[in-house]
Amino acid sequence: MGKPRAWTVLDTEQVQDCTVFRVHRDAARCPATGGVHPFWRLEAAEWVNVVPVTAVDQVVMVRQWRHGMREITLEIPGGIVDPGESPAEAAARELLEETGYGGGELVAIGALNPNPALFTNRVHTFWARGVERVAEIANHGHEETDVELVPLADLDRRVRAGDVQHALVVAALHWFDLARRAR
Repeated sequence: MGKPRAWTVLDTEQVQDCTVFRVHRDAARCPATGGVHPFWRLEAAEWVNVVPVTAVDQVVMVRQWRHGMREITLEIPGGIVDPGESPAEAAARELLEETGYGGGELVAIGALNPNPALFTNRVHTFWARGVERVAEIANHGHEETDVELVPLADLDRRVRAGDVQHALVVAALHWFDLARRAR
């Protein structure tokens, strides 16, 4: 079996603008057969996740309603990088808005594509060290969050128990674990 080869995109059409992402239909030629097939891509802005840790080793997490699951989930702060904003600026903003926590040191610890089969963007993960509560929660739009401080020593158990259901949050926590071990 040969190595994978790039497909040739013959046509792209935006079929839906869903505000937080746009759906595109591509027609692409298979390099092995020459056949033309339709594919759908979700074009979205860059995203950020923040693993905020206090001076006393508590991870600042948020509970919020998620429409996809139709449940309240336990996650870390995160969101969309706004136009003209760097991922680090977005991480600091999202942390403050969703939790009221800030300060400390913000360190980039990894970036990945949320699902290369569908998405065009990346999610950037940051470790916010030594954060403290500096303001009230200031959610905008359709968000409502509540802070839950999780002892760092309890984080792995909470993930294994299924308390954290968001795959990108689990990926961010893995980046965090790798960064902590590299120190």
